[in-house]
Amino acid sequence: MSAGPQPAVSHDSILLTHAEAAPRAYLLLHGLTASPRQFEALGRQLYERGANVYIPRLPRHGLADRLTTELEGLTADELRSFALASLGFARTLGPRLQVVGFSLGGLLAAWLAQRAAFDRVTCIAPLLGVAWLPRRFTGQATKLAKQLPNQFLWWDPILRERQLPAHGYPRFPTHVVAEALQLAHEVLAGAARDGPAARDVQIVLNASESAVSNVEVRRLAALWSARKGNRIVLHRLRGLPPSHDILEPLRSPLVAGRVIAALLDLVER
Repeated sequence: MSAGPQPAVSHDSILLTHAEAAPRAYLLLHGLTASPRQFEALGRQLYERGANVYIPRLPRHGLADRLTTELEGLTADELRSFALASLGFARTLGPRLQVVGFSLGGLLAAWLAQRAAFDRVTCIAPLLGVAWLPRRFTGQATKLAKQLPNQFLWWDPILRERQLPAHGYPRFPTHVVAEALQLAHEVLAGAARDGPAARDVQIVLNASESAVSNVEVRRLAALWSARKGNRIVLHRLRGLPPSHDILEPLRSPLVAGRVIAALLDLVER
């Protein structure tokens, strides 16, 4: 029995593989409302350096209709299943696997690192909290957001649907942020009990971050660093504008170029 027509996908997963076996593989996880194209520039440079690269499309993302309401149904369970399935496939691409994630993708990368062994994880501005929301109110705010009607908020209330890039959605639903904060709580609670399963951890933050909580990012780094047996390094990117989306070449080519160059240096060490 057919489930009915499915939404049209405009920007699907990106897989870059060499004909011969590659010694290194990368799983790149993009951010909330973005698409795999957010990581395409970094992915192609890694591929040109001999690695296999997989940039999966997060659930309900990358659809042709930028004003779709599909994202309002995204749950923490769906994100967990997606992250585990993506990791499973990426393991087949090379003997040395690195997971790199940005924002929501950075949160998923941290969630994977807490429970799955692989060579290295790089979490870039992971969504572990909201910049303007103190930690003591995060749990209450998460519960309240789930109880209230789901609301779509514009990333840019002035540009609204005219905001670029065209391969991402210009708005996000409040329930998805609550689902993400639920996952963030799991990551931080797990880190308070045990060190990460990933052997090598890099956490990257923008010193001028405007959206996610650098306080919570530093807290995760401190919790993991308190456990022996893993290499935990916190990198602070300085001199960037007060922004969150520092990876999108179509929004700020100079900023993205600088960040991508820094990331290439970090992941290839």
